[in-house]
Amino acid sequence: MTADTPAFLPFNADEQAAQRLAGYRMGRAPIRPLLPEQHRAFFPLLPYLFAATPDARGWPMASVLTGSPGFVTSPDPATLRVDALPRDDDPAAPGFAAGSEVGLLGIELSTRRRNRANGRILTRDAGLTIHVTQSFGNCPQYIQTRNVVGRDRKAGPVETLAGLDESARDLIESADTFFVASRGRAELGAEGGFDMSHRGGRPGFVGVHGDTLVIPDFRGNRFFNTLGNLLGDPRAGLLFVNFGTGDALQLQGTVTIDWHPGEVGPAGTERLWRVRVERAWSTRSAFPYLTLFREYAPTTLLTGIW
Repeated sequence: MTADTPAFLPFNADEQAAQRLAGYRMGRAPIRPLLPEQHRAFFPLLPYLFAATPDARGWPMASVLTGSPGFVTSPDPATLRVDALPRDDDPAAPGFAAGSEVGLLGIELSTRRRNRANGRILTRDAGLTIHVTQSFGNCPQYIQTRNVVGRDRKAGPVETLAGLDESARDLIESADTFFVASRGRAELGAEGGFDMSHRGGRPGFVGVHGDTLVIPDFRGNRFFNTLGNLLGDPRAGLLFVNFGTGDALQLQGTVTIDWHPGEVGPAGTERLWRVRVERAWSTRSAFPYLTLFREYAPTTLLTGIW
């Protein structure tokens, strides 16, 4: 680490508790209070940005902002400027307000690069100005590669679902990727905040039992940012995207974690978490980009399905 590189932040209490429950002992968290130069150069490459924001009751919502590459920029190491807003009918839209905490995930599907930036929205005008308080990279595990080949879709109206209907179950059971929004409990203060994360596996890795999802937690970076958040505050927001059609499913639910499931779960399962879905929204063509699937991550091919 060079003299001008900011020091790493410590893991918070809930991340440390999750590490202990999983049987690990980690040192420093590779999380910085500012954006390193490589992250500042990375975000402008993206045509989409996945986000975690609060709803009116403080529940995490998962959504995605889109634009031409360059719509996300970093004027300085503590700031991201996003020249886009959510659709007016996006159920996550009210959370993109000045003063709201936000978690951001940039993921380049063609290269498996991903970086996260968490902070607070300073201003909302034609876009968003975000003060970054946490910045960290993630490894490329479980990211399936896709090429973005065009933008040729217009979103349909948002449909509020009474529960997981057949179409929603089909989308979940065919997914090799989803995104999860979580938040640190309020008592953590500046060490908490909102976070957006990625999960991947072979299609069928997420089990659907009525309105409950059963999700295997595979071997990862052992930071336990997401599961630490869910240990302290079990409310979660999930986003599933059908990259073939652009259809999107946004969910909110409460999470319970089985830290030692034994032989239960697909190959590669180290933990299981169950999401009892309480609210759901479906939107046709919400993800506007045409994509071509390339290949599964090598780590994905080592895991199983239900």
